[in-house]
Amino acid sequence: MPKQAIIPPGSGVPLAPFVPGTLADGVVYVSGTLPFDKENNVVHVGDAAAQTRHVLEIIKSVIETAGGTMDDVTFNSIFITDWANYAAVNQVYAGYFPGDKPARFCIQCGLVKPDALIEIATIAHIGTP
Repeated sequence: MPKQAIIPPGSGVPLAPFVPGTLADGVVYVSGTLPFDKENNVVHVGDAAAQTRHVLEIIKSVIETAGGTMDDVTFNSIFITDWANYAAVNQVYAGYFPGDKPARFCIQCGLVKPDALIEIATIAHIGTP
């Protein structure tokens, strides 16, 4: 099974040895995505809704670079640092998935940078591009 690295134009250099996404057999695996700018600085500090929007826009760019759309998303793994942000995250999240919702889970945990409030990893089935 050949695989292809998916790196949207303008992507920054990751903090660790990974790529933003991998395409294999019509499935896009999007790495855990944090609310980082191209220099790996946290954006929208203290604003869970804005961080969620930023993360989902990065995920969208990875999926679109691979030839898919957000409608192709089948699963999301969501990591938040505080349950107090759960409603804000869900409000933004619902806007990106207005139709049939993907399966998902959400857990509270610590993230790689203290100002990051959310991280999302995604799987999308785009078929053969």
